[in-house]
This record gives sequence, C-alpha cells and structure tokens, in this order.
Amino acid sequence: MLQRYIANKRATTPAVREAAVPKGPGLANWPWPPAPRRPYRQGMRIRIVDAFTDRPFAGNPAGVLLLDAFPDDPWLQNVALEVNHAETAFAHPLPAGGEADWALRWFTPATEVAMCGHATLATAHVLHTTGAHRGPVRFATRSGVLTATPGEDGTLTLDFPTARLTAVDVPEGVAEALGARPLAAFDTGPDIGDLLVEVADERTVHALRPDHKALTTHSQRGIIATARA
Repeated sequence: MLQRYIANKRATTPAVREAAVPKGPGLANWPWPPAPRRPYRQGMRIRIVDAFTDRPFAGNPAGVLLLDAFPDDPWLQNVALEVNHAETAFAHPLPAGGEADWALRWFTPATEVAMCGHATLATAHVLHTTGAHRGPVRFATRSGVLTATPGEDGTLTLDFPTARLTAVDVPEGVAEALGARPLAAFDTGPDIGDLLVEVADERTVHALRPDHKALTTHSQRGIIATARA
C-alpha cells in the first residue's frame, strides 16, 4: 500500500550541537544493534512523505517503511530502487531502556548512505502522526544517535552532530559544473561525504543551474552550495 504524507515546512526547525554524540558502528558491524538477516515476507506499508513543504508533490520526498526488524540488504536496496526517491528510510523499534528508541537506515536507489536529514524528518513525522511513537524519538544510525523532538506547535526539531569541516582546494571542474565560481571548498568528512562550497552571495545560490551529471564525479555523495548570510 502506498500513502503520501506532507511534512510541513514549519516542522523542520534544524538544531545542531557541538557536543559529542554516541557513535554508531562501522560498516562492517552494521546493523546495530545486531539483528538477524532474513527475507521479509510480511505485509508492509510504504509511505511517501513530502518534507519541507505544505502541499503534496512538492518539497523533498522520501520513502518511509516501519518494520519489525531489518531484512537482508538486497531486499532493502530493491525496495529503495522501486520507490526511486533520493532516499528511502527503513526503521524498526528497539528494546526499551537503551540509548535509542528506533534503528534507522537510509538507502538511495543505488546504495546505503550514512546520513540523510529529510528522510529522518520524514520518519519522525510518520512515527508521530501514526502514534507509533510519542515524545522525543532517538534513532540509532550509522552516524550515531540522532534525535527528533516534537514541539507544541507541531514542529519537529532535529538534533544532529555537527560536521567537522576541513578546508580543501576547489576541485578542478566544479566551477564549470556548478555554473558559479566557489570562493572556498570544505570536506565534510567520511560520515557525511559531501563537498561544501561557498559562493559569493544568496543570489548566486538561487541562480545556480548545475550540471548534475558532471557534479557526480567530484564528491563521494554530493555537493552543497552555500553563501554567508
């Protein structure tokens, strides 16, 4: 069954913190906590959540599946391929009393990723609107424990670890692929895997018309373009 939900843009207040967070496992130890791998033959519901918007078929869509355990990786990857959004989130509840409430993984149509903000927001939205979880929810992920806290006004505040940026040279060809010349570039580290580039101003950000195919050769996961406020 396919359902479409809207995560209102008011429900996306970001929060970052400098404090250390419990780190998740390395790739070789995932899933965490350990769970049996098996084919998934139970009925399931696939929800499509439009994040960062107040109307359907806008914003940033993500697939969300609430399961009772993680099936084998090929099954997860095939579902993400069939959903065919930028990311599909898979979550299952964890035993009470631990450092996290739900285990959470994200898959693109091609591979698993270590971090995804809008699919985390989408998952928290589904948990709260369906009554599957009440109050702040802690997700055990490959990037550590991530928290989503609901507000009285219906917003959700995401608490993610802060990426440690390392200044790097602007890679050759990035300016041409972006359609603007970056002032600086920063590596976001292996947990995120993006290249962050700073451009001249907000107008330049809005005017970008990037060559997405060309950009894929310059970063492990993606390129973030930003400007100083």
